[in-house]
Amino acid sequence: MNQNLKLTYSKSLLKQAALVGLVVLSSSTVFAIPSDRNQPISLLADRATYNEKTGITTYTGNVIIEQGTMKLQADSIVANLNSKREISTITASGRPARFQQQTDVNKGLAKGQAQKIIYNAETGIITLSGSALLEQNNASIRGNTLKYSMNRGDVEATGTPNSTGSSSGRVQIVIPPSASKSFPGARD
Repeated sequence: MNQNLKLTYSKSLLKQAALVGLVVLSSSTVFAIPSDRNQPISLLADRATYNEKTGITTYTGNVIIEQGTMKLQADSIVANLNSKREISTITASGRPARFQQQTDVNKGLAKGQAQKIIYNAETGIITLSGSALLEQNNASIRGNTLKYSMNRGDVEATGTPNSTGSSSGRVQIVIPPSASKSFPGARD
């Protein structure tokens, strides 16, 4: 590879790394505390690849992306670009993939984990699948699949049906006593 081609490739990979980092973080900063947006983005991985023809950027090996209170950890992160060279989907996979972020200065860290976390930039839907869990301030929701619509602000939880009545695989919601009054349908 000649020196100019190496320099062009390095700039292209750096540009794509920054783009993926910004999109991952900008999708989560919608709910972040304002100071997070002004923090530098740090992206660490054992390996990063970018394919100009397919528009796929892949980070593998203990991937960690941080900005302010936001932290995303996964075994791998794959970003796909659409025909306009914009991010269409980002998929984080792990055992499990984990994220955390402070969404409000008056609340604790919001944390989530699943075997796979997919962000669809075109629909604004984040899907956590495979032992999915979201928790904040001792409240939690657990299921096989959790879908959160950033556009509508709603969550859909799906479990694995079973006939035994056990909680294994089923949707489980935990509401701490202090928050139960604000839960829809709850009464004193």
